Amino acid sequence: MRARVIAVVGCSDKPWRDSHRIAAYLQASGYVVYPVNPALDTVLGVTCYPSVQAIPEKVDIVDVFRNPLYVPEIVEDAIAAGAGAIWLQLGVAHPEAERRAAGAGLDVISDLCIAVEHRLDGIPHKGE
Repeated sequence: MRARVIAVVGCSDKPWRDSHRIAAYLQASGYVVYPVNPALDTVLGVTCYPSVQAIPEKVDIVDVFRNPLYVPEIVEDAIAAGAGAIWLQLGVAHPEAERRAAGAGLDVISDLCIAVEHRLDGIPHKGE
């Protein structure tokens, strides 16, 4: 099974921001993309949610574009939502939160760009 639903935490409505560009790339590549940013109503023509738990369907990957200080609470949100994986973008790493996510059964990818990896090999889902 491959990933289909991706939550982009910290998604911006500013087209020049990496979070916006990568969310748009994933959306154009056929993924269902849910922006997560409590300060916004919509991004890329899609409702923006305040948390991963608020998303109306199961999320395969939680892609994080936030300061590492916020990663522990995002991991807890992803766990509570039953997400399959947490993906910490380039420059985003938090070893303690990564251990917590892995211990809760999430796949953990850290300090890599999801768009670069997709272009190379596609994005696998848990168990692949």
